Amino acid sequence: MSEERNAPGGTGPSPSAPSPVPAAPLTEGDRPPPPGPPPAAAPRVQGHPAARGAATACAVRKPPPGAEARYAPQPTQAGVGEPSSPPPLGRFLAKAAAVTAGLTAAGAALGLIRDQTIAHLFGAGPDSDAFLIAWTLPEMASTLLIEDAMALLMVPAFSHALTRRAAARSGLSRTEARAQDPVRLLVGATLPRLFLALVAVAALLVLAAPLVVAVLAPGLSDPALAVDCTRLTALTVLSFGIAGFFSAALRAHRTFLPPAAIYVAYNVGIITTMLLLHSVWGVRAAAAGVAVGGALMVAVQLPSFARRVGLRRVRRGPVARSERERDRPTLLAFGMLAPVIFFAVFRQSQVLVERFLAASLPAGAISHLNYAQKVAQMPMVLSLMICTVTFPVVAQAMAGGEREQARRRVERDLALAGLCVLMGTAMVVAYAPQIIEVLFQRGAFGPEDTRATASVMRVYALGLLGHCLVGALGRPFFSAARPTWFPAAAMGAGLLVNVAAGVVFVGLWGTYGIAAANAAGITVTAALLLRGLGSQIIAIRVRRVALSLLRLAGAAVAAGGTGWLAAPLIPHPLLSAVLGCFLVPAMFLAAGLALRATEVTALSTLLTQRFRNVR
Repeated sequence: MSEERNAPGGTGPSPSAPSPVPAAPLTEGDRPPPPGPPPAAAPRVQGHPAARGAATACAVRKPPPGAEARYAPQPTQAGVGEPSSPPPLGRFLAKAAAVTAGLTAAGAALGLIRDQTIAHLFGAGPDSDAFLIAWTLPEMASTLLIEDAMALLMVPAFSHALTRRAAARSGLSRTEARAQDPVRLLVGATLPRLFLALVAVAALLVLAAPLVVAVLAPGLSDPALAVDCTRLTALTVLSFGIAGFFSAALRAHRTFLPPAAIYVAYNVGIITTMLLLHSVWGVRAAAAGVAVGGALMVAVQLPSFARRVGLRRVRRGPVARSERERDRPTLLAFGMLAPVIFFAVFRQSQVLVERFLAASLPAGAISHLNYAQKVAQMPMVLSLMICTVTFPVVAQAMAGGEREQARRRVERDLALAGLCVLMGTAMVVAYAPQIIEVLFQRGAFGPEDTRATASVMRVYALGLLGHCLVGALGRPFFSAARPTWFPAAAMGAGLLVNVAAGVVFVGLWGTYGIAAANAAGITVTAALLLRGLGSQIIAIRVRRVALSLLRLAGAAVAAGGTGWLAAPLIPHPLLSAVLGCFLVPAMFLAAGLALRATEVTALSTLLTQRFRNVR
């Protein structure tokens, strides 16, 4: 992942070299000019509002003959009829997916070790509840500034800037190209303002920590401890914002290693700080570790960002004020990004609803919900790694007008993500007690905590497919040049269902009712997004995708039921869970073949071919 063709000032492969990314629109040097005369008009500039505003003032010189044709979108297939099946990920995307998967798994493993350490040191009581209330801020900031809003905003912005860079620097010297580089202009127009805004928000949260705790958990037994922890975790607003900006820029440059490593660095910082300071600061050491981990997320990406994008301010010489204003994203452009912000806020507000409702329950309820959610969502996090890698591909395809290619890519991503998350859901439901006992039952975390957390985790698992689909479907909505309010509206509708169901269910079933309300709300959102994507943005075949997911869900029910019956037969929890890792996937594949699930059939064929090749 260290060699990037889109690096500023770098050179791409020779025109005759095969592209390692068949599914992505190709950039300068990747595609040879087609035969025939070039078109008479230059290609129309499209782009994300922020990227378009940052590059308006670039003096785009007329490209040499044939350049327009070189960068024009190419047809996906010659001839007539239904396009062929989507091309494979290709060597580059396969490598990127492997790297992302490996580091995501490492980050998830360290996240489990982090949660195990918190459970071992502080148990599931008032101290851990106070820390988890403070941890709400980093969780909210992570969704807004790394995973959702920042990525959905800046990945398309950088992708469009990179698309224009190739044409803009034709015939320019290296100095001129750097001065007029749309990518550098975008960074110069956004990063300083973002830094100042994040500093202001972080300072405000530090000062208003008592009010924040009172709003998040009005019934908390020890608000003073939660206030101290909140003031420490509020610092992540700054570090997460910068880390998210760096991640978006690097992913758009097809650099996936540093962004994938941020949660490894984050969890290492938390674990190390807790182990060093817990005897002195108590649970405050965990909050300090969150702040340290956030700083490490920035540090692990800074060298790659400085090398590929650059931190030095672009010097362009004296220009007119009107030109300077065109050169930076306007307030109107940022106002158009409000749909992205509301979508991310509504999505993360589900955690706020859970913590608010659970604050009135007996001590430990918030901790049980937290541990259950963290473990249950691991299959969802791993299933979305493909969508994370291919999001720049979809954004560039939309920028180039290649909507058919974007449709096939999105449909393929939904199928792969659904396959992974439903197989994981079957494992979580079947072996929840064994998983929680192996991971957490030690120190201050006792058998009663294991039973309560495992039961809640099984209820949470009912919404895993919805969480996965929301993460996968949200990205294509924001790949277009102009953001849409539909995802935010769908997320708001799901949040209303979550709140209404939670208020009713919490009095009847306690923590189980809160988890059930979460599953109901996110499922409603997923159904709305699936329907809206096909009718508004990318013409995916909604009925075909829904039928495919229904068949996979049937396979998950069969596999989960088999594992549920088999799990108690082996008393040792670790051995039972290990055997379940073989039993559940085997039953899932068998049931999928019986139900004629296309994705399972394709996976079975691939595994059979690989086995024959090995023999």
